[in-house]
Amino acid sequence: MNFSSKTVENAVQALSGFPGIGKRSALRMVMHLLRRPIEESEILANSILKLKTELQQCNICCNISDTDICEICNSVNRNKRLICIVEDMQDVMAIENTAQFYGLYHVLGGLISPVDGIGPDALSIDQLLKRIQQHPADEIIIALNANIEGDTTSFYLARKLQSFSLKITTISKGIAVGGELEYADEITLGRSITNRIPYGV
Repeated sequence: MNFSSKTVENAVQALSGFPGIGKRSALRMVMHLLRRPIEESEILANSILKLKTELQQCNICCNISDTDICEICNSVNRNKRLICIVEDMQDVMAIENTAQFYGLYHVLGGLISPVDGIGPDALSIDQLLKRIQQHPADEIIIALNANIEGDTTSFYLARKLQSFSLKITTISKGIAVGGELEYADEITLGRSITNRIPYGV
């Protein structure tokens, strides 16, 4: 692409770094921003900056939060002895949208993937174990993607959790093998949570 403005070129270059956004799509976004009031660009810029400067991890569940303890962990209406283990915030949002789960979460921040150099130490597994030691749970639901990385992580977690006297379950296989939770429809995901099954090591 030949640009008449270095500023436009830099903006296109920055936006095309987003997943699924090529240079043509990025250029359309830039042209849209140029046509909009400056206030909208300021709101967008401030929102992006706050993502990097104001967000933090919940001290309890490791989910992305605006405060030290997220709204879900702070809620008095949640079953604090029921914990659902998920990969990331998108999975929390997906399960919350089903309105079928009333416990707490624990966000791992990824999945074990030796190919990508991601081992157990890179995830929030130690925080989970300390959390259960300090605040015992009755049941742990392992709700990870039905792929190799998800299965590997589930197996590792189940082995680590065996020393605790609690029930370990996993979501039922309404989720297709190789599928990701965030793309599952709400009814299927809701049924998978409701009809969870014991996890066997």
